[in-house]
Amino acid sequence: MITAIDHVQLAAPPGSEDRLRAYYVGVLGMTEIPKPPVLAARGGCWFQAGAVQLHLGIEAAPAGGGKCHCRPAKKAHPGLRVTGIERYAARLRTHGAQVEWDENLPGHRRFYSEDPVGNRLEFLEPVTAV
Repeated sequence: MITAIDHVQLAAPPGSEDRLRAYYVGVLGMTEIPKPPVLAARGGCWFQAGAVQLHLGIEAAPAGGGKCHCRPAKKAHPGLRVTGIERYAARLRTHGAQVEWDENLPGHRRFYSEDPVGNRLEFLEPVTAV
């Protein structure tokens, strides 16, 4: 029986860790959590807010050399529940992040944004009945 999601893993290109830290900590307000040493050697970084963990793993260059062709999925994304969604969207815009509102989920306010390497993120808040 599945009881919870432990974490969501997103891909990132080599050398993007500083940009990811600036975004996930500085913009989203998450906390960086340490990776186990054996995994830290692979690069990437992990972030947490409450019980939510996002792991950003480095997508290595193809075997035999060459440039990494890491491309974030266009539709795949974690859905992150927030409180005060209007203020949260304003926080992202203040830090230069794109905010794209989507009113197509009944009972929720939501918007999409992207991290610095192009991973799509959904932010949503249930609408309380008045």
